[in-house]
Order: sequence, then C-alpha cells, then structure tokens
Amino acid sequence: MQMRVQMMAAVVWTALAAGVSSIAQTQGIYSCVDAAGRKITADRPIAECIDRPQRQINPSGTVKRVVGPSLTAQEKAAQEQKDRVAAEVRAREAEEKRRDRALLLRYPSRTVHDKERAEALEQIDEVIKAASKRTTELAGQRKAIDADFEFYKSDAAKAPASLKRRLEENDSSVAVQKRFIADQEAEKKRVNMRFDEELVKLNQLWAMGGATPAAAAAPTARK
Repeated sequence: MQMRVQMMAAVVWTALAAGVSSIAQTQGIYSCVDAAGRKITADRPIAECIDRPQRQINPSGTVKRVVGPSLTAQEKAAQEQKDRVAAEVRAREAEEKRRDRALLLRYPSRTVHDKERAEALEQIDEVIKAASKRTTELAGQRKAIDADFEFYKSDAAKAPASLKRRLEENDSSVAVQKRFIADQEAEKKRVNMRFDEELVKLNQLWAMGGATPAAAAAPTARK
C-alpha cells in the first residue's frame, strides 16, 4: 500500500515538474541580483528583486526583455502625470496636423485664399454701405425735424411731444447706425487678421509640400 502511494506521488511530482518546465520553456525564466548580491532565477517575476531590474531570458539563453523595478506610490503618480502630459502633447500635435490638412484642402493655393478674403471683406462692405445709406436717410429726416423746430425757436418747450419724440428717435437711430458701422469696421480688421495668420501658416505648409502657391507675389486684398 505504501509503495503504491509513493508511486502515485512520484507520478504527480513528475507531472508538476514537466508543467513547470513547459512554462519555463514557453515564457523563459527571470534572473536578477538581489540586494544581498545573490543571483536569483525563477520562472516568474522575482519578489526579492521588485526594487531592481530583472531580465527575462528566452529558453535559447537570449534576453527577451528587461523588466524595470516596481515604482513607489509617489513614483507611480509622477510617472502617470508624465504620461498624461505626454498624451496631451501627442493629442495637440495630432489636432494641429488635422487642422493643417483641413487648411490645405480648403486653400490649395494663394489665389484661392486671396479670393475668399476678398469675398469676406466685400460682404462686410455691403453691410456698411447699407448702414451708411440709412445714416444718410436719417440725416435728411433730421433736417425736416429741425425745420419744424424753427417754429418753436423762441421757446423750444412749447414744441409738441410728437416732435420731441421724433427728434429723440432720430438721435437714437443715428447713434445705433454709428455703433453698427464701427462694429463692422472692427470686423474687417478681425477678418484681415485671421487671413493674415492663415497665410503665414499656409506659406509654411505650401513650402513643405513642395508646391509654389499661385499668385504668391500678389498683394493681399484689403479694403
């Protein structure tokens, strides 16, 4: 009976040894020198060398990789922060490249860019022209109001409320039109600034692409 138990134990041990050997052959072994200077090998990462590099060795004897030491909580937090910053930088670079590609697709040449600038400024000029026309109309209305006030020149307080209201409304409308025109003039400056900034970038992209932008020497359309 005892001999049978010993034989079964030997079989189990042989199977376990074969399994470990199979894993070692597949994954290789880990090797390191611990803090006491001892060389340790194992078929899995070595706990005694958690604070130092460990070499994972292939069955052929070549080094498969070097596993770095485990980080402390503070070191891990610092590494995670470094990784986040690096990821943000990569994301910004990818977004910048995406914008550059979109810019090139929209403006394949200087001619196209100048044309769109001119069209954008022309639209604003049309709006300013309409506002200026309205301002001229209001100036004509003001002359008629002033002529009516001539009857009350000696005593403006006697002027009817409707006439005073017309004067106030005219003054208010003139002020609105002046502010609107000023806003449109500021918008023209913003449009020109945007196209100027785009042109600086586009000149770099066109040069990198080896293309000569059409009308490169042409003056920028401004109004």
